[in-house]
Amino acid sequence: MGFLALFIVALIPVLKTLIVTAVGLFLALEKVDILGDTARHHLNNLVFFVFTPALVSSSLAETITMSSLIKLWFMPVNILLTFIIGSALGWVLVKVLRTPQHLHGLVIGCCAAGNLGNLLLIIIPAVCEESNSPFGDSSTCSTNGEAYASLSMAIGAVFIWTYVYNIVRAYGIRSTGSTINRTNSANGGEIVTESSLEESLLSKDIETDHSHDTPQPIDSIENYEKVDLLFSSSMHSTNFSVSSCTRVPMRKKIKQQLKILAERMNLKMMFAPSTIATIVGLAIGAASPLRKLLIGDSAPLRVIDTSTSMLGDASIPAMTLIVGANLLKGLQRSEVGLGIIIGVQVVRYIAMPLLGILVVKAAVHFGLVGSDSLYQFVLLLQYALPTAMSMGTITQLFEVGERDCSVIMLWNYAVAALALTLWSTYYLWFVS
Repeated sequence: MGFLALFIVALIPVLKTLIVTAVGLFLALEKVDILGDTARHHLNNLVFFVFTPALVSSSLAETITMSSLIKLWFMPVNILLTFIIGSALGWVLVKVLRTPQHLHGLVIGCCAAGNLGNLLLIIIPAVCEESNSPFGDSSTCSTNGEAYASLSMAIGAVFIWTYVYNIVRAYGIRSTGSTINRTNSANGGEIVTESSLEESLLSKDIETDHSHDTPQPIDSIENYEKVDLLFSSSMHSTNFSVSSCTRVPMRKKIKQQLKILAERMNLKMMFAPSTIATIVGLAIGAASPLRKLLIGDSAPLRVIDTSTSMLGDASIPAMTLIVGANLLKGLQRSEVGLGIIIGVQVVRYIAMPLLGILVVKAAVHFGLVGSDSLYQFVLLLQYALPTAMSMGTITQLFEVGERDCSVIMLWNYAVAALALTLWSTYYLWFVS
């Protein structure tokens, strides 16, 4: 295939995405207000809890078997490499540009986390359906492509809510902690130290215990982080004093450490509905008795699979509309300078794709990846995607750089229109 034919094949799915994204942006305008904050919140819940898990589980159950699962072992490694390389380049970027401390986690996260689910679920089937597609039969290509994209989405979600989530969390704590020793005008010019903050919180807890039978909830993520820091430091001191008097059983120590680790990793967010759906889909696909019971035209419980698949079909248009509606915030002013915006684009659309070619080429050379051209195309594309929309959710959780994140995302997805098309064209040529 010539360059122009490959360019058209790559351009069509990107244009489809941009058109639906533009519709979402239009519907979120204040004058239209169809996808306002409330409507977007409810639609986002539907996508997160219903549509996406249905799509992921049905796609994996229909396409993944034990043999194919073994063949796809390199995908989790490849996705982990995208996060490690992206975060390393992001760290270099914040040091070179001397980015403000409170934006370090945001910039590193935007460089590390790619949109490994939504866009792949749109682009891969669209490429397969093109008449000039280099991947052969469109039906087989679409089925396998959806499985690759669904697995990519689930693995990406795990890394986003463990790796990136804790990066943003760690830098958020640092930026909060750096302001503890500053003068607080609300306290009459007194210096707010960690010990005085702890004393204040403890005295407040004592008053609350005397006035109410039930503890009051923590009203913001920032207060939660402060309490969490103080609790951790007090736990360390308590463990030291206890160990000097009495020996704690090893089993109890391990149990305590695992509990603290689980709280810090936020297992609730790590095991998101799409991740649980992945586990269910893989279990059904890999287990032959379950597969015969649910999958296929002659399966007695095939109505469950077809109903799930029908729900999943609503996932792609709904999530694309949400992407467009969320980008509206990026039109507002923020503290992000032009250097940071350009730097993130360079990392995501120049450095990452070039390094991705080296990684995948080396994997093919050493026999870690088979000759399936569609699989290689997906692995390459994972390095050239814009920032994951989950970054907006994470910044909202920690109340750090929400508007700044929207600005970066707006430019990120605007540049993706050209960059993603060009890289997709090159990747199609590379694997064909």
